[in-house]
Amino acid sequence: QVQLVESGGGLVQAGGSLRLSCAASARTFSSYTMGWFRQAPGKEREFVAAINWRTYYADIVKGRFTISRDISKNTVYLQMNSLKPEDTAVYYCAVRRQFPYSNYARDYEYWGQGTQVTVSS
Repeated sequence: QVQLVESGGGLVQAGGSLRLSCAASARTFSSYTMGWFRQAPGKEREFVAAINWRTYYADIVKGRFTISRDISKNTVYLQMNSLKPEDTAVYYCAVRRQFPYSNYARDYEYWGQGTQVTVSS
């Protein structure tokens, strides 16, 4: 069992930055995929970024968001720059233990409780 706790969300103006963190309760091996998803009101949960031994990004965040991980701290980060109002959502961290990487939420086994990100115009 892996427990995930997100932090770092908040309110920011358009063009600003936030850094999300996701701390895992157990060792998250480099071969595991750790992902970030987001869900806006009335919309389905969508893929944002993921990392195992390489990184993956949704086209809508590529060049603005950066995912990274610290294996020694069992923590994954999402640095979000040039934020837009359309980035407003609850952001979730998730773990997929199976190979290969996936950008489908249904393929991830463990989820955090989410952290709210609100970008004002």
